Amino acid sequence: MKQDRNKFKLLQKNKKAYFNYEVIEDLECGIALAGTEVKSLRGGRFSFSDSYVTVDKDGLTLVGLTIQPYTHGNINNHEPNRNRRLLAHKSEIKRLKRKVDEKGFTLVPTSIYLKGNLVKVQISLCRGKQLHDKRAVVKERDLNRDTRRELKQLQY
Repeated sequence: MKQDRNKFKLLQKNKKAYFNYEVIEDLECGIALAGTEVKSLRGGRFSFSDSYVTVDKDGLTLVGLTIQPYTHGNINNHEPNRNRRLLAHKSEIKRLKRKVDEKGFTLVPTSIYLKGNLVKVQISLCRGKQLHDKRAVVKERDLNRDTRRELKQLQY
């Protein structure tokens, strides 16, 4: 039983966040979901597009995560674009709030995964990249691809 709780299955990774932001720190949070949202998440029917995390007096709120309605659901299906509450310790929330307010960081969800039978969200404290930083990343990726291609041709 204990081994099952430690296993995790990655449902989706927010690749665009890693391109647009410099990730400083990661934090694992639980997420408060309605009934059929879990089944839609397990089926991979969700989108990160322009989602972010806000810190308010109630805690952490995930804004902009779209979870499509469950295909076999009934009239009690969930609303796709509602704000969802993230579950974290109060001390972690206070620390994140200080960093977001003082230093101009932003909180972005970077991945959603199953840990045992629980849905977890990894949120990251990020700083926005400048345009020249993004160009450098693209240039480096292209160079790595070209070198791998050359090495593969030399092996044959």
